[in-house]
Amino acid sequence: MDKKIAIIGGGVAGSSIGLYLSEMGLDVTLFEKGKSLVNGPPICHLHAGGNLYREISDEQCVTLLKHSVDLLRFLPFAVDYRPTVIAVPLDDEGKPQDLCHRLHLLQNEYEKLIKSDSTNKVLGEVSDYFQTFSKEEVEALKEKTPLKRPKTLSEWMIPVAKNIDLDKVKFPLVMVQEYGLNIFRIAASLSLALEKIPNVNILTQMQIVDIHKIKNSFELRYERDGERQTQKFDFLINAAGFKSGEIDDMLGVKRERLVEFKAAYVTQWEGCDTLWPEVIFHGKRGTPQGMAQFTPYPDGYFQLHGMTNTITLFEDGLVKTPAQSSQPQLDKKFIQKIDKSWKFSDIKERSERAIEHVARFIPRFEKSKVASKPLYGAQQIPGEDASLRASDVSFSGDRYARCEIVKASSVLSMADDIVKQLVKLNFLKAPYKQKRDFFHLQKLDEEAISYYAEQLCKERNYPLSLAHRNVKN
Repeated sequence: MDKKIAIIGGGVAGSSIGLYLSEMGLDVTLFEKGKSLVNGPPICHLHAGGNLYREISDEQCVTLLKHSVDLLRFLPFAVDYRPTVIAVPLDDEGKPQDLCHRLHLLQNEYEKLIKSDSTNKVLGEVSDYFQTFSKEEVEALKEKTPLKRPKTLSEWMIPVAKNIDLDKVKFPLVMVQEYGLNIFRIAASLSLALEKIPNVNILTQMQIVDIHKIKNSFELRYERDGERQTQKFDFLINAAGFKSGEIDDMLGVKRERLVEFKAAYVTQWEGCDTLWPEVIFHGKRGTPQGMAQFTPYPDGYFQLHGMTNTITLFEDGLVKTPAQSSQPQLDKKFIQKIDKSWKFSDIKERSERAIEHVARFIPRFEKSKVASKPLYGAQQIPGEDASLRASDVSFSGDRYARCEIVKASSVLSMADDIVKQLVKLNFLKAPYKQKRDFFHLQKLDEEAISYYAEQLCKERNYPLSLAHRNVKN
């Protein structure tokens, strides 16, 4: 009899690992409480080096680079192929030069990845991984006309040069090959691929009620519309996102973790038809000068983060596990936002603050408008370090795995570790080779993904433009 694997949670982690394991011929059942797959915290950026996070270690940055290369190969349809500009404000304690040591390190690591496997060359030429721009170089670019299809990093810098207040940032500016990552296109790609695999059973709008460990199996009791069912599985994967602790509690397993509620704001700059890179203005998290993130979408839409407690972050929005449980308890006001809706006054107030936060550096952006409800959700962080960004799978016993992703790019590394465990259990035959070619994803086409992503935007009440990319590969 084939071994049966249950995955609880159809977010980026659960859906990706479900695809990975099912393409290896395993019998997978994917449980998701929502109407559709991959509908969690905002995702907008491929952290190919972690350059947004000055506080994390070089080791974490190298891990993020490797994971991002893997993810880019895995989901090329979901990537917006435009670079990111990193700027340090004048009132910030940091120095742009402090980024250069790390950037050279990452550039060398990228070169090593290509030498080990030429198909890892997904961030362009090694020499183009990053470029610095002096004030004189940026001033000169102000005189240039933005291009419809920029090819060089200098051409990508033109709209930044023409629009940001150069008297408010330190030099040099840095441009790095960290691309956009589109959550609607991730959801569309994974959903379309999974639907074509006969050995995957996708159960949406399904709530896990209870779990019993019985020798070498797990008995799951689940419910939809008041109707309960029970089924046994031989291996259990917890990919339940910020509700992962509830699954641990059902199994009587203690696990320390943090949960943080965050939001990013959807705005439209009317009349803006310029192709922008993403722009990051560094700042100290949790202060009024927290990092500002300006992420471009088609048709003048921009997704904004402001890492202050009145924009992206929230007072009491970060919670840790209590003594008697593995599930951190978010305040009811956050659960209300996740499960039901936001008040319009909250949407307007925080979105307008986000616009003001960015307009400090891009003055013309101040006339932008609130375009929709935010992208939002709660993110789990394993352990007790809120700055953690690169995470691995964890196991409790031989047959229970937790996939607590902090960044989406970690999913393939986690899947590799799960497969190694399945080989030990004789679910799969050795020798095991990392899977990096996904037949059902490779068969997808742009038209089908774009259509599905648009349907998800409609279903979730977001502008249809968010289903598309500015630049294809």
